[in-house]
Amino acid sequence: MSTTSSPAAGAWTPALIQEVIDDHKSMPGAMLPTLHALQDRFGHIPDGAVPLIAETLSCTRADVHGVISFYHHFRTRPAGRSVIHVCRAEACQAVGSRQLEAHIKASLKVDYHQTTPDHEFTLEPVYCLGNCACGPSIRINDDVHGRVTPARFDELADELTTTVVEVK
Repeated sequence: MSTTSSPAAGAWTPALIQEVIDDHKSMPGAMLPTLHALQDRFGHIPDGAVPLIAETLSCTRADVHGVISFYHHFRTRPAGRSVIHVCRAEACQAVGSRQLEAHIKASLKVDYHQTTPDHEFTLEPVYCLGNCACGPSIRINDDVHGRVTPARFDELADELTTTVVEVK
């Protein structure tokens, strides 16, 4: 793997993309490791990566698009500063995750796989956070929160927004 420092999320060039592809092209099943590495490095899979991946891995652009669109983990646009995953598994649904989900969507004014206009929040579904006994659960970035009510979500969102204001 390359030892160059990673650019800021979203800052990419064809040469940087090709570097990541070249680091992974000899791996078995290189497509998924390559896509993961691109998203890790740039925060998303840039459109410019698709033809480079297809050419380097000897597949079609449709093949690359198919893999990207099949796996919900991959995004083709930069995520917001905070990514919110709402658990949609049955255990969380049994204790109110559908109502929480509706509240979050209305509060942020976005649907799943969308980012707020201010780029603060990206909303994503997830199908189990492994916190079934404490549902409904959400994950904000790397932190899992259990027994989340609409009021608790509002507090968490306010804390994240306040942190941004204080840092700026």
